[in-house]
Amino acid sequence: MSTILVDNLTGKTSAGSITVTSEGGAATQSLQQGLAKAWSIFDQVNSNAIDDSLNISTITDRGTGSMYGNYTNSMSSVNYTVMGASSPEPSGSMTSTNSNRSTISSADTASRYSMNVYTDDTLAKQDEENQQALVHGDLA
Repeated sequence: MSTILVDNLTGKTSAGSITVTSEGGAATQSLQQGLAKAWSIFDQVNSNAIDDSLNISTITDRGTGSMYGNYTNSMSSVNYTVMGASSPEPSGSMTSTNSNRSTISSADTASRYSMNVYTDDTLAKQDEENQQALVHGDLA
């Protein structure tokens, strides 16, 4: 058996695919479908700024614990997925206060997602220092 190590893998077209063979057989995976289309880390407490992102032009603060993530390049429709997470601590910090938060995120329009953060004990919306979102779907 041989092993091939590569730094870059490119499909023959922009919608390229790769066939991966494992002990269970071969499966074809779309290169484009498997990639995150956007992600962001937003500090709604200290700076009200994007700490880092991909394909996010701006974040709109909608009030306590609520925000929109506005895409640089829109999605093809509103049928995509957004996963959100939040923490009162900055990236790189994991403390015992990293609990008791609920994040609701959704595809709002083709050009933005929305996210709300709640405390689990009072169910009130709450700003957090580290609000994270990850978007998968099809770009326009």
